[in-house]
Amino acid sequence: MIRLSFFVRPASILVAAGFACISVPAGCVEQKKADAAKPAEPAPAATEARQFCTNNLTNAGEARIAWQTSKLLDLEAQIKQRLAELDARKAQLVEWLRKHDEAMKKAADEVIAIYSHMKPDAAASQLAVMDDAIAAAVIAKLPPRVAGTILNEMEPARAAQLAHGMLAPETAPQGKRS
Repeated sequence: MIRLSFFVRPASILVAAGFACISVPAGCVEQKKADAAKPAEPAPAATEARQFCTNNLTNAGEARIAWQTSKLLDLEAQIKQRLAELDARKAQLVEWLRKHDEAMKKAADEVIAIYSHMKPDAAASQLAVMDDAIAAAVIAKLPPRVAGTILNEMEPARAAQLAHGMLAPETAPQGKRS
């Protein structure tokens, strides 16, 4: 057994150090230097997260595309609904124009001439019991001064109804009023 004392000779230290150096080959020293030059490898948790993201990249992309597709389909359905509403409104307006033109044609020039030469109170009483669309068309074709005096002779509610019918006959109630 070798005893080491506090006063050891330098040669004995070299022998002990040489014994330890013999067990380490020269290639290992170079490997350690190369490993020291390499950047440190990421922690295992970061590697696992990266691997998870890599594995799920395709699934995440497909899920995003599916979500975007569903949103686009929802928007397309909303656009189709809005177009249907606009088409319905367009049909209402076309129908209103047709009815308006038809009512204006019914109020022939001869009838207009007759009402324009009548006394305002007599014309007002006849127009008050007439169909709304026709009465509004007749009043619309009369000269403004004559139409104003006739409307002045009518009940205020009926005069307002006919005036409104001249502007927007689709909202005016149809039929005869007294």
